[in-house]
Amino acid sequence: MPKIKIALIGVGNCASALVQGLHYYSNGEEEKDCVGLRHLRLGGIHPRDIKVVAAFDIDNRKVGKDLSEAIFASPNNAQKIVDTPLSGVTVHKGPVMDGIGEYTRSIVQLSREPEADIASVLKETDTSMAVNLLPSGAVKASEFYAEQALAAGCAFVNATPCFIASNTAWAKRFEKADQILVGDDLIDQVGATTIHKTLLKLLSTNGVRITETYQLDVGGGTESLDTLERTKDLKRTVKTKSVEATLPYEAKVVAGSTDYVDFLENKRDSYFWIRGTYFCNTPMQIDLKLSTVDAPNAGSVLLDVIRAVKIAADRKLKGTVLPICAYAFKHPPKLVPLETAEKTFAEFIS
Repeated sequence: MPKIKIALIGVGNCASALVQGLHYYSNGEEEKDCVGLRHLRLGGIHPRDIKVVAAFDIDNRKVGKDLSEAIFASPNNAQKIVDTPLSGVTVHKGPVMDGIGEYTRSIVQLSREPEADIASVLKETDTSMAVNLLPSGAVKASEFYAEQALAAGCAFVNATPCFIASNTAWAKRFEKADQILVGDDLIDQVGATTIHKTLLKLLSTNGVRITETYQLDVGGGTESLDTLERTKDLKRTVKTKSVEATLPYEAKVVAGSTDYVDFLENKRDSYFWIRGTYFCNTPMQIDLKLSTVDAPNAGSVLLDVIRAVKIAADRKLKGTVLPICAYAFKHPPKLVPLETAEKTFAEFIS
């Protein structure tokens, strides 16, 4: 199987988990031995068929370093799972633009290296898809990298809540360029949004009438800090709409990130509260807490997305691919029920 050549836009905690995961699962042959992956092989494609060929960041502790070293450099605080050998991929300096917020300005050490010509790097490395892992508030920077993907003739995977794949104008541009665009806002493997939707779907199917519900997060790490400053309202809107789409009737729904606690580091606590009524209008209430490590939550889903985009490219598809978007992202071009997303993705792969 030819290697899927990808570029990482942002070498933060999610990039660290993905790179480590590629090494962790590279020798796996049996599904039962590869705990944590939903699909060891997707459409016949194994994680070892994915190769990172380029990476971009703005922090001087990462720029100019080999990717295998950069993923463990501060301010990253994702868990070290495996020792990664030298990759031969040097992290390039990307444009800053709106990549740094006021809250993270004292944490990120801006590199003074000259900015790379992004499109040229993507072309020279024969990158087939660029994976956008920038901070949530980096809207202009995300759009800039989408432009560079178009210029370089490669697919664009938008893991951030910046509306690109769900923007009709962007979708048409990628379609016209015969390139694939998927997004927006990657769903976590053990994600609060998915769990919230699943609980509401289960209760609603069983005849429970949900009246009020919320899901709120507290996390550490630079992404949580950036979200608190710049995208708290945006993420709340995206997550709330995603959760609301689960119910066939109106209810009071709030879902989204709320606060930053530095000593949680790369951990996240999610709180769920659900109130409703069941038989003979009897009241019920659920109060739950979920604790996870943030970075690895992106790994399994990203591996599925990357391989699915490769399958779509081999079929000469272009523009947004709804089965991938609906399966893996909170804000796809069209919101569909969870079970519909699962079914259409499985049908697409097969």
